[in-house]
Amino acid sequence: MKLSQIVLYLGLSLSMQTVLAAADCKAYPKQEWASEDTLKEALIAEGYVIKKFKVDGHCYEMYGRNAQKKKVELYFDMKTLGIVKAEIEK
Repeated sequence: MKLSQIVLYLGLSLSMQTVLAAADCKAYPKQEWASEDTLKEALIAEGYVIKKFKVDGHCYEMYGRNAQKKKVELYFDMKTLGIVKAEIEK
């Protein structure tokens, strides 16, 4: 997936401000994981400020602020970089 596609996907997904009950990420072999740096670059390009980024179980997890300066906690699928869970300050 190209960086521009990830940025577009992030913008569309996060505009919905979906909040799910729990982050349930699929497990993949490590060689199938997408690059952390690719995801970080896409988030920064969308205006996010990353305070903390880590691997949590089978998810990439990011704490920080979105372009509107609201606190966010985001969980991403490690292969597709799709958003699995998003908690956004109201």
